[in-house]
Amino acid sequence: MFTRRARPAPAVVRTDAEWRARLGPEAYRVLRQSGTEAPGSSPYAHPSASRDGDYHCAGCGAELFRAEDQFDSGTGWPSFSDPASRDAVTVRTDFKLLVPRREARCAACDGHLGHVFGDGPTRSGQRWCINGAALTLDQHGR
Repeated sequence: MFTRRARPAPAVVRTDAEWRARLGPEAYRVLRQSGTEAPGSSPYAHPSASRDGDYHCAGCGAELFRAEDQFDSGTGWPSFSDPASRDAVTVRTDFKLLVPRREARCAACDGHLGHVFGDGPTRSGQRWCINGAALTLDQHGR
């Protein structure tokens, strides 16, 4: 049985018109309309040994994931073993398909990021399957 927990109100609140002006069409579709990008379409889908830094929300800039926690899941979407912090991402039950899924959302702006699965290869056992259109990469001054 799934229980719903009250989510805190997002810290970053914008009107739909402000989101549309701020985001490109694909990022808007993913973050604000809970869309999914095509697999393999993100440059972040495959981790690079030369890539370090932090992944931030493309909508509000909040830090979400660290490159050191990224792995190649073979799914075509960026995958991470854990969020950057416990408070960075919220999870809620998504009933859009026949089976419930765990949907990941930015805790700061409530933007849709992707989904969390319990089949990750790391110690956490988690696979945070995230749309690359929902992310930007800060490579620490590179």
